[in-house]
Amino acid sequence: MLWKVILLLMLALPTLALDNGLMRTPPMGWMSWGRFRCNTDCRNDPKNCISEALFVDMADRLVEDGWLKLGYKYLIIDDCWSFMSRDNKGRLMPDPIRFPNGIHKLAHYAHDRKLKLGIHANMGKQTCAGYPGTMLDQIETDAQTFADWEVDMLKFDGCYSNVNEQQKGFPLMSKALNATGRPIAYSCSWPMYRGGLPPSVNYSFLGEICNLWRNYDDIEDSWESVMRIVDWFFQNQADLQSVSGPGHWNDPDMLIIGNFGLNMEQSQAQMALWAIMAAPLIMSNDLRTLTGEARSILQNKAVIAINQDPLGIQGRRILQDEGHIEVFWRPLSKSASALVFLSRRTDMPYRYHSTLSLLNYTSSSYTAYDVFKDETVSLPSVNTHFTITINPSGVVMWYVYPDKSFEQTKETGGHPNFQRKYAHASQQRIPGQILFFL
Repeated sequence: MLWKVILLLMLALPTLALDNGLMRTPPMGWMSWGRFRCNTDCRNDPKNCISEALFVDMADRLVEDGWLKLGYKYLIIDDCWSFMSRDNKGRLMPDPIRFPNGIHKLAHYAHDRKLKLGIHANMGKQTCAGYPGTMLDQIETDAQTFADWEVDMLKFDGCYSNVNEQQKGFPLMSKALNATGRPIAYSCSWPMYRGGLPPSVNYSFLGEICNLWRNYDDIEDSWESVMRIVDWFFQNQADLQSVSGPGHWNDPDMLIIGNFGLNMEQSQAQMALWAIMAAPLIMSNDLRTLTGEARSILQNKAVIAINQDPLGIQGRRILQDEGHIEVFWRPLSKSASALVFLSRRTDMPYRYHSTLSLLNYTSSSYTAYDVFKDETVSLPSVNTHFTITINPSGVVMWYVYPDKSFEQTKETGGHPNFQRKYAHASQQRIPGQILFFL
């Protein structure tokens, strides 16, 4: 009888941990903020304002242009979607002019196309852009509203909230989402407002209540912003690497590939580094006008496969070379790994010489697959010298697997098929990235 009493007591306790089983690999999708911000001028800019029409357009593009098949399934409405006041029952409501059919209808549109709909809310009196926020006594109402609308993900921001409200509000929203009975992935920006690092941020607790979290500043449409985020994450990798994993991810913010601030080399670099970090691949761009070059980077199947590796281990920076080359490493399933060689140089392509032994590899023989060039390189020994050419602010990215494992898994579709499986037929060969094998 005692075990029955204990079980009943456990069931009676309020659930705090985010028990939704979601986001076992980093989420992928599209979000409005980075590209479209808070453009609400639908009279003069109807195709680019935050509106139902914009999200219908992006839903269509995600499906029809092959993004969904690659894993980009979240369609996320960021700030500026709501009316400037709540309804007569105290519920949030969308702007009736810009979202004439409501969020529930938009969710159905997404679901009919096998997409998932995300939405933005804010802990505090108002959102970052000044729309109605969620106070502590409104959390349960808002969580139920999102569930009634059949929303699949909530991004919960923290503008205009104080430490006490955040301390109570972010866990309460997790509990309230659980209580709705609908699986809703929960992205909380709490660490960003507490400096992003221990002891101000308790990541062990955070991993119990959130599926992902913003740690650091918003990304801007520039290479400088990308590098500032990369530097912060890898300078603090000792604190951050271990807290990320299946169902609970660090989020360095959106992919800005296809906008105006990155050239092709820098776009490849952001994609590669986000994959090394096991970061969410949430694009914020205009899918209707993407160039083929941007599309080929964002749809690179090999990079996506590395990002989505089921082990979910965040990579780390292992070397900063005096030639302004940095090397990043991430362990992957089936004894494989990923390497990214990043050039911080701004002058000319740089010929970088190394061996796998200098990068802490120990097994006798490896094969490397260059994910952007779609080529394999045989490295019979960890002491085999190789030379790669890295363009300024560009990367070379390798998927590396031991040849012993290569042979052992060929009957089960392991490493031998990686190149054939993930080669991107439309990839362009990049001049200046010639690999020499000594």
